[in-house]
Amino acid sequence: MHAMPHDKNIPDAHAGEYLSFRLGQEEYGIPILTVQEIRGYNEPTRIANAPEFMRGVVNLRGVIVPIVDLRIKFGQTPEYNDITATIVLNIGKRVIGIVVDSVSDVVALTREQIKPPPSLSSGLDGAYVTGIATEAQGDQARMLILVDIERLMSSDDIGLLDSVQEVETA
Repeated sequence: MHAMPHDKNIPDAHAGEYLSFRLGQEEYGIPILTVQEIRGYNEPTRIANAPEFMRGVVNLRGVIVPIVDLRIKFGQTPEYNDITATIVLNIGKRVIGIVVDSVSDVVALTREQIKPPPSLSSGLDGAYVTGIATEAQGDQARMLILVDIERLMSSDDIGLLDSVQEVETA
């Protein structure tokens, strides 16, 4: 069986386990293998002249962890309450915290449940969306926007990781 050719610049979402979380009305999913731990939100130490979405840093067992508020990054007004969560990621030898409205659950997705992302622009740049997953819940369908969190964290404006993909020479 041959795989269908597709645009090399669009990463594929793979079947597997995803941690789902909420930002506003939307639910997102990131690969569970990138998640180190989930913590409540604690106000980080601010860094002078950092962009607004860069909330600051926290000391996590001796490791200084930059904290990115994804809600601000995606153009939402953040509210800090007792369900606000910090997801601690471990990507490319870096530890990074992302702040989200709330963490939902871990979802096991099959290849059939994941569709390629539509070519439309939401608050999240399409380059960071790897797919849209649908999970039946009774007679309701739950939709998860799957995020290439590694690519997002290495994007030019966040720049917390070295670029994941080197520029390919034609």
